Amino acid sequence: MKALVTGGAGFIGSWVVERLLREGHKVWVLDNLANGTEENIRSYMNHPRFKGFVLGDIQDKHSLEQLFANEFNVCFHLAASINVQDSIDDPETTFKNDVIGTFNVLEQCRKYDVKMVFMSTCMVYDKAIGAEGISELSPIKPASPYAGSKIAGENMVLSYYYAYGLPSVVIRPFNTYGPRQKATGEGGVVSIFTSKALQGEPLGIYGSGEQTRDLLYVEDCARFVVAAGLSESVNGQIVNAGLGQDITINELAAKICEDPSLIKHIKHIHPQSEIPKLLCDSRKAKRLLGWEPQVSLEEGLMKMKDWMASQL
Repeated sequence: MKALVTGGAGFIGSWVVERLLREGHKVWVLDNLANGTEENIRSYMNHPRFKGFVLGDIQDKHSLEQLFANEFNVCFHLAASINVQDSIDDPETTFKNDVIGTFNVLEQCRKYDVKMVFMSTCMVYDKAIGAEGISELSPIKPASPYAGSKIAGENMVLSYYYAYGLPSVVIRPFNTYGPRQKATGEGGVVSIFTSKALQGEPLGIYGSGEQTRDLLYVEDCARFVVAAGLSESVNGQIVNAGLGQDITINELAAKICEDPSLIKHIKHIHPQSEIPKLLCDSRKAKRLLGWEPQVSLEEGLMKMKDWMASQL
């Protein structure tokens, strides 16, 4: 198949590119490098099925029109503003990228009848209650402009499924981590903690540290993303993916850092947007896609540590 990955030079996007190439598909990448880097996909650029990297923006309709002339079969739409605090400080930029940008991509998908896989986030949910975790039917809560923009994007994508019959799916991966994830700013907690532990620096935990996260290794996430794009069974659906177990931030810090004296609690930067408990119910992904995570938390943390050590 011919696949476009918007945001394909980003952390998760670059792993989706790798997975698509491995499965035999032709791949194009669109990225403005606001969050991604060309280094993330450099090793794929000479691959015979890697058809092009376009330095461009989803807000640029002309660039999108030229790119979609390639007549893709599927568009994996991962390009987005991704930081919660940035969305609180500057909601307009997040809205333009995550809502208007998504609309622009959707219009091209509609014009060429290209399946749309919309990368949403577990941050749209309210907290998990009970042991079963958060399913696709659990309550949502737009606790930040980032979450609100993602929910708006989801609704636009599903509206195109119902109004135009456009094949599309909304996917909500939980807290994804692994190689190529940034350890700066609001990079994932695993990458930040691992980087600081390797360098003997203090690990700062926002608030009490009793908030929990469901941590999904990036290669498992990429398998899920690609499977959703290649299966008709999830068209018109919202589908979660996660490890299915949660861990407190305090416990995570203790697993990553061998020196307890380096673990510090600091004032939360956005407590109003914190989700106290994130635990994923992925049974729908298993039922419709046959997908299950394959990498345990312990194995994933070791892979992350080895990769980060190699970067120092």
